Amino acid sequence: MKSSRNLLEVHHLTAAFESEVGLLRAVDDVSFSVPRGQCVGIVGESGCGKSVTAMSLVRLLPRPSGRILDGRVLFNGEDILKMKSRRLNELRGGQVGIIFQEPMSALNPVQRVGDQIAETLMLHRGMSRDHAWLEAINMLHFVRLPDPETRAKEFPASLSGGMRQRVVIAMALACRPELIIADEPTTALDVTVQQQILALIRELREQMDSSAVLITHDLGVIAQNCDRVVVMYAGRVVESAGVKELFANPRHAYTRALLSSMPRLEYPRKSHLPTIPGQVAPIRDYVRGCRFCQRLERTGHTLNTRPPLVEVAPDHMVEACPLCAEL
Repeated sequence: MKSSRNLLEVHHLTAAFESEVGLLRAVDDVSFSVPRGQCVGIVGESGCGKSVTAMSLVRLLPRPSGRILDGRVLFNGEDILKMKSRRLNELRGGQVGIIFQEPMSALNPVQRVGDQIAETLMLHRGMSRDHAWLEAINMLHFVRLPDPETRAKEFPASLSGGMRQRVVIAMALACRPELIIADEPTTALDVTVQQQILALIRELREQMDSSAVLITHDLGVIAQNCDRVVVMYAGRVVESAGVKELFANPRHAYTRALLSSMPRLEYPRKSHLPTIPGQVAPIRDYVRGCRFCQRLERTGHTLNTRPPLVEVAPDHMVEACPLCAEL
C-alpha cells in the first residue's frame, strides 16, 4: 500500500557494530521521512552516522559486524527491514538507486564499465545482452560522459574520477529508480567537477521525478540541492526542518555551529573561520543524554537523560536539550 505523501518513512532506526567491548550504536533511534519528488539532505560531521544510516536503509551494512537492532524503513508502505532476500535484490538497483561515496570501490576494476551498467539492466529489466549494451551506452550519454561508445569499452582505471562518478550515476539511474540514495557523491572530486556532478544529479532526478536522500557534510550543498534537511550528531537526529526554515531559524546549538563555520563573503580576507569547540566523543564513550553537551564538557543532568524531539514550528523538530536548544 502506497503512502499518499511520503515515499520513504524511517521510524526509530537503530544500527550497531559488534566490537571487543560489545555492541556500539552508530545510529541511535533515528526517524525521518522523504516526501515524494523531494530531496532530503542528511548533514553532519564525519563520524556522525550519516553513511551508516544510508546503508541501513537498504540493508547494506558490512557483515557480520554490522547489525540493525530496531526500527522500520517503509518504502511505499513496505518494510525493507522485513523483506526476503529476493525482494530486497529487486529493490536495490531497481526501485532504489545507490550512488556510492567512492566510485573505484563501487565499480569492478576488471570489468568494462558498459558491461557493468548492462548487467544491471539485464538483472532488473530483463533485457537481452545486446539490448542492455545499447541502453548502457545511452545511459552514459544521458550522464554526459564524452564519447560514450568508446568509454563503455574501457575499464574504470582508464577513467578520471569525475568520469567514474558519472558511470556510477549511470548504473544507479539505469532502471529509473523511484528513490536515489547519494552517499557523499563528490568526496574525491575537485570543486568544478563537484558542481557538475551535483547539478547532473539534480537535473536527472527532476527528469525522472525521483525522490532522493543526499548524504553530505557540506551545508552549502544542502542549500543548493535539498528541500528538507536532517542534522545528525553522534548517531542521532538533533534537528530537522525544511531547508529555508532551518537556515533562517536554526534552533539547536550544533546546527548553529555548523552554519557559523561556513565561509561567508562578508568575512575579512585571510580571517580564521569559526570552529566548533571540542571533539566528537568516541562511539564507545557516548553518553545517554545530550551528546553535544558532552562535547562541550558540560556536567550535570543533561548528560544522563536523552532529550526528546519536539516540534518547535510546523515540520521543524529539534532535540530539546535545555542547554542546547532554543524552544
